[in-house]
Amino acid sequence: MGSARLAAAFEKTRNESRPALISLVMPGYPSPEGTDAVFDAMIAGGVDIVEVEIPFSDPLADGASIQRVAFEALENGTTPSDCIEFVRRARSRHPDVPIVFMTYLNPVLAYGLERFAADAAAAGADAIIPVDLPPEEAGATKAAFAAHDVDVIFLVSPTSSDERLAYIGSQSSGFLYCVSIAGVTGARNELPKELPLFLEKVRRCTALPLAVGFGISRREHIESLNGIADGAVVGSAFMDVIRTAGALEAPEAIRRYSEVLSGRASA
Repeated sequence: MGSARLAAAFEKTRNESRPALISLVMPGYPSPEGTDAVFDAMIAGGVDIVEVEIPFSDPLADGASIQRVAFEALENGTTPSDCIEFVRRARSRHPDVPIVFMTYLNPVLAYGLERFAADAAAAGADAIIPVDLPPEEAGATKAAFAAHDVDVIFLVSPTSSDERLAYIGSQSSGFLYCVSIAGVTGARNELPKELPLFLEKVRRCTALPLAVGFGISRREHIESLNGIADGAVVGSAFMDVIRTAGALEAPEAIRRYSEVLSGRASA
């Protein structure tokens, strides 16, 4: 059946004629006790959906900002169990906000696939993005999470063929994560000029909502996606805001930045 919260969030933002604003937090950063306030500040600033990334020692799809954050979170002792508990606390405070785990497969397998799926669902997670899991090898993972109505979201990129786009679209649920570039995560000044054509091609292959990530950091980026994508994922830029502000000032800085991205405030 999948996540009702995710479906409701995309329906709401479609009715408001705007892409959903999707943010990222890393439990344990800026500190084990400080991430809850960052999450709350994002919601207060207008974020619609939150990705919770499990820190991993070899985040191959991530650029320097998230690599650095993952390292610090691991240095702070953050474990997959801590991330599940973080989601449990966030769900108790925000019963209607969709929460999506973003992770590499190793931490899930080390935790135990069936156990992770059950515990993530019990904590209140709506979906998981297994970044480095090929859809062709995802049968057991999809079955484990489907048993708990948790969506499994896969990624497509500008280098994906039409045939592969159709296949990945058929395997994903919740939404399809469209990588805007052939590269790693990281804030950029401009989005690729070819992005609208890429999204048009993806749209022909699936009826799922399309969320665009990698490189998005400005309100004008999000505005440029209106009408061609259903969601905009901002990750590295949020981590950069926290680093610049420092742990004590991070929640207020994150709230202000979220308001700018969501259009509630001007830059």
